[in-house]
Amino acid sequence: MTRSAPTPRAFPPALRRFLWTRLLGTTANQMLMVALAWQMYDLTGRAWDLGMVGLMQFVPALVCALPAGQLVDRVDRRYVLATSLLVQAAAALVLAWGSVHGWIGREVIFGMCVLLGVARALQMTSQQAIVPALVPAAGLPRAFAAASSLIKIAVVGGPVLGGFVYVLGPEAVYALCLVLLVAASATIASLAPIPPVKGQAAVSVASLFGGVSFIWRRKQVLGAISLDLFAVLLGGATALLPMYAKDVLATGPWGLGILRAAPAIGAMVVGISLARRPLARRVGRRMLAAVAIYGASIVVFGLSHDFGVSLVALAVSGGADMVSVVVRQTLVQIDTPDVMRGRVSAVNSVFIGASNELGEFRAGTVADVLGPIGATVAGGVGTLIVAVLWIRLFPALANRDRLVPPREAAPVR
Repeated sequence: MTRSAPTPRAFPPALRRFLWTRLLGTTANQMLMVALAWQMYDLTGRAWDLGMVGLMQFVPALVCALPAGQLVDRVDRRYVLATSLLVQAAAALVLAWGSVHGWIGREVIFGMCVLLGVARALQMTSQQAIVPALVPAAGLPRAFAAASSLIKIAVVGGPVLGGFVYVLGPEAVYALCLVLLVAASATIASLAPIPPVKGQAAVSVASLFGGVSFIWRRKQVLGAISLDLFAVLLGGATALLPMYAKDVLATGPWGLGILRAAPAIGAMVVGISLARRPLARRVGRRMLAAVAIYGASIVVFGLSHDFGVSLVALAVSGGADMVSVVVRQTLVQIDTPDVMRGRVSAVNSVFIGASNELGEFRAGTVADVLGPIGATVAGGVGTLIVAVLWIRLFPALANRDRLVPPREAAPVR
């Protein structure tokens, strides 16, 4: 019997450059968020304005997501990603210039937040759709695992770096972000051209919502995306960590920082493992099991009054979530034809953004009624229920054996 050749362990040069782009770009994104929030609070001292900093970015990203998907399917995806990074670089330049000359204010920051939200829609959509053009189908699970691990590194390291640099003034943070974003843009632009797929239908309302229609028809894709949406919407506890640190675990700001880092650390460990040894069989059941483990770990965290137990529970939740993320991202890209990847990635990015933002809102409002422990435990139990329900609602997803069809499992020569 002839065996297919093993998947190569080394990433191709094009993917390595893309991974550098994601690391540099995401680090700059995280630093910008820290600097914007801190400077806004220095200027106004109002919690309302801090909330508006996030909202001013989320709404434009949501509104522009579908048009961004349409654009990604019709032009070279490298240029969309490079442009999104340069737009953020331009915002960083304005913020740095305004900070140096003293004319930065609340309205200017809000305006730059809107610009960053538009760039975010372009960035999230294009960087998801570009990966299948850089590696063969067999390499997608490893590629997405590596990319997700780098994001976690940036999410942990970016705010820390931004906080240290902010000591020199907000303009120092913005200047460093400008350098990183320009470097990221130049790196992605250096890749070989990725021409759009021919035969695109004319621009219309139907083509704009083509990604939504495609996902609705493909029940496995719909099941994977919606599973992640409801798991994070119900189980997310990030917004409540300050309450846990102070009122439940009786720790200080240092403890809060460690609690926030714990899920990312767990995700990095699992992501590196999946990059070395991708899931090969029974991926549907493993994804559902990972969501159940995520929900159970949130319940444990919610009930824990011990700092060590809470850290372990959060780290396990991050690791379980990474399994779900890698399976979902790979499944969506494998099952989507290249002509639709931009629009499907746009819908996927909307689901991701909505789950994070609405999840924090859900946690805060429920905690106002039930308290932080009640809200967290209820969310974890809800996630467990979703994992069980999805087995019945999406049996094809639960029974999915392989991410990559056997005929595509051998590397492209």
